[in-house]
Amino acid sequence: MTWVAVAVGGGAVLSYAGSQNQADAARDAANTQLQGTLEASRQQREMFDILNKQQEPYREAGYGALSKINTMLPQFTRTFTPADLTANLAPNYEFMKQQGLGATAQNANVASPGSNVDLAKTMFAENYAKSGYQDALTNFRNQQTDIFNRLSGIAGIGQTAQGQAQALGSSTGTNLANLATGGANAIAGGQIGAANAQAGGLQNLGNSAMMYGLLNKNNSGINLGASQNPTSSYPTDAYGNVLLGK
Repeated sequence: MTWVAVAVGGGAVLSYAGSQNQADAARDAANTQLQGTLEASRQQREMFDILNKQQEPYREAGYGALSKINTMLPQFTRTFTPADLTANLAPNYEFMKQQGLGATAQNANVASPGSNVDLAKTMFAENYAKSGYQDALTNFRNQQTDIFNRLSGIAGIGQTAQGQAQALGSSTGTNLANLATGGANAIAGGQIGAANAQAGGLQNLGNSAMMYGLLNKNNSGINLGASQNPTSSYPTDAYGNVLLGK
């Protein structure tokens, strides 16, 4: 065995060992990237839980307001009743009516005494009652609208919070999916890199083995013994040249 063959064999071993180191490094890098991906996923979920928890009071308020609106639907859809008229008249309605009747009677009596006083008082009472009715109806509707708008506003706060939570959940889901894909790609890339490194090392080892065999074969053909030399039976001169025909 020549020193060339030894060098080839040693280089093959070193090359294969280097390919193994590359394969291990590829796996380690993939695992490191996977751990980073898992940590990022954990932080994404934790942040979603925190933000979702912060939105919970607003959603609860919205649910409560929406539930109240549902229970008050009969109230919001019923017609105006005499009881509503009485309840929504101005507090000073009766007092002002009496004052108006007195003033009307006095003016009518001064202008034209007699039955005109009763007629004037009746007309005043009718007109005043119509005006009072319209005012009471307006007060009733305004009150209903005000209650509904307040509840609707609170329900809207809950709806906004719910929309924000849904958007947050959607973006978190997308991020987690991307991270999962990145983690899978990291592992796949590490496996492919390790396989390629090992395949390259094995290929180099095989090539070196073939070269080692060729060198040994050629070397054995060159180093022939004296008994195998076909010219050893002939006489030679002082320089080793075969003397033929002697």
